[in-house]
Amino acid sequence: MYRSHVLVCGGTGCTSSGSEQLVSVLEQEIAKQGLSEEVKVVKTGCFGLCALGPIMIVYPEGSFYSMVKPEDIPEIVSEHLLKGRIVKRLLYSETVADDSVKSLNETDFYKKQQRVALRNCGVINPENIDEYIGFDGYQALGKVLTEMTPDQVIQTIKDSGLRGRGGGGFPTGLKWSFAAANDADQKYVCCNADEGDPGAFMDRSILEGDPHVLIEAMTIAGYAIGASQGYVYIRAEYPIAVKRLQIAIDQAREYGLLGKNIFDSGFDFDMELRLGAGAFVCGEETALMTSIEGHRGEPRPRPPFPAVKGLFGKPTVLNNVETYANVPRIILNGAEWFASMGTEKSKGTKVFALGGKIHNTGLVEVPMGTTLREIIEEIGGGIPNDKKFKAAQTGGPSGGCIPANLIDTEIDYDNLIAIGSMMGSGGLIVMDEDTCMVDIAKFFLEFTVDESCGKCTPCRVGTKRMYEMLDKITKGNATMEDLDKLEELCYFVKANSLCGLGQTAPNPVLSTLKYFRHEYEAHIKDKTCPAGVCKGLVRYSIDADKCKGCTLCARVCPVGAIEGTVKNPHVIHTEKCIKCGACMEKCRFDAISKK
Repeated sequence: MYRSHVLVCGGTGCTSSGSEQLVSVLEQEIAKQGLSEEVKVVKTGCFGLCALGPIMIVYPEGSFYSMVKPEDIPEIVSEHLLKGRIVKRLLYSETVADDSVKSLNETDFYKKQQRVALRNCGVINPENIDEYIGFDGYQALGKVLTEMTPDQVIQTIKDSGLRGRGGGGFPTGLKWSFAAANDADQKYVCCNADEGDPGAFMDRSILEGDPHVLIEAMTIAGYAIGASQGYVYIRAEYPIAVKRLQIAIDQAREYGLLGKNIFDSGFDFDMELRLGAGAFVCGEETALMTSIEGHRGEPRPRPPFPAVKGLFGKPTVLNNVETYANVPRIILNGAEWFASMGTEKSKGTKVFALGGKIHNTGLVEVPMGTTLREIIEEIGGGIPNDKKFKAAQTGGPSGGCIPANLIDTEIDYDNLIAIGSMMGSGGLIVMDEDTCMVDIAKFFLEFTVDESCGKCTPCRVGTKRMYEMLDKITKGNATMEDLDKLEELCYFVKANSLCGLGQTAPNPVLSTLKYFRHEYEAHIKDKTCPAGVCKGLVRYSIDADKCKGCTLCARVCPVGAIEGTVKNPHVIHTEKCIKCGACMEKCRFDAISKK
């Protein structure tokens, strides 16, 4: 038995900040102090507070050390692990209260969260099946195979109200029942772990921190619909997730939890990984299956739907990682337990990747119905630098922007659609007053243009024309007639594209037009960008009353656009200015402004 456990985040965020090196130095220092038999180091998944990495938690005290550097390790080992004195200077500031140390669950970031899908992330070693089993792992599978019929499993998932967390929000139990009702010599269970939305990393974090939950859930789904084979379609760009998931699959096979006759029930199920090359369109279910089959990842017309004719032409169930991560808890705790969380039509919790202009960048899981204000101001810690909240983008390139006046919206599937956005997989990008909403729409359209597979004309050509119109607006070359054409084209692309990528591509444009039309009009009519972002419309100027004639701005200007003599006000020649902002950054007298 160890008297202390040191948990170090091994997710992608902290790994990129150097947590691997921390583990190595930590183990060396523990050995040096003769504590190897008393202190165990555990490399876990994501804790959620990604902005504070590398993160380390010492138990049983629960001391949360943030932004730890290798040179801090000797002090932590000698003071805390050897002498029992917590190193307060390295603690996450919100856990320090006068002379005591608060629990992490008492901090603003965690106290309103309710972890279901993320329950094991940051708690267990994801590469050790025994730790997963120690936290009730595979008990749900055992219960299903020894106590429940396939119909009972499906009914439990239906009664729970679980909806697909990949974006569309289709009822999971209903989808499973469609596949179960179709007789076939072979059926498949697939997992969408592609997750290509900019700023989204929910599924990746679950796979990195709790890979066995996916294996258990997919096996349960296989039993429910009568499938014997599963495939996980995962991005090759997620090497840590790929590695840990393969380790978990190998361990599950070794323990008899995958393969033939699982739990002596007569039920066979196995699964394999299929690596994606990073095509966003392969997040669409039919394109994903086409890619698994070895073909170019392009969507197929529906119907027939995958539950009837999916992978290799056989009945198939496809859900994303977060959807599956809820299944074992629903089986163990009951449908009523899950349905007691959330709203009337959106049950349970939702994981969000919180990013953008926000203090607490990271991963959060909250009950459906939590307001946008609670997520941004309380959990997220508000907007940095005393800036005002302007909008939040949910649903990535398929979603829309929620303006500040709707900050008290309760987040669930139906509410977001009603205000012109969507849940999507769970990316939540926060924007402040310095964000240009036309530029944001242009950013997402540029992404969609690059990621369109080109199979259908409305998406292939329509998104390109939409992007060109937005580019024209941001450069100040558009007319009000162009704005009308843009809006008309948005509705055409939305109505006529083959798959979800094209059908939702206009959403960022339509939502910003709905709530921020005045910004579009300012670009067109006044030839100005209210946020000062669009370079083609920005003008830098020097306030003669504030300028001291120090010449620093002239010296840093790369194109010689600033003229003036020592101790006299300077002038910017706008026709030469390339709007790099170097002068404004260097001015010590706040004499330079842009508008």
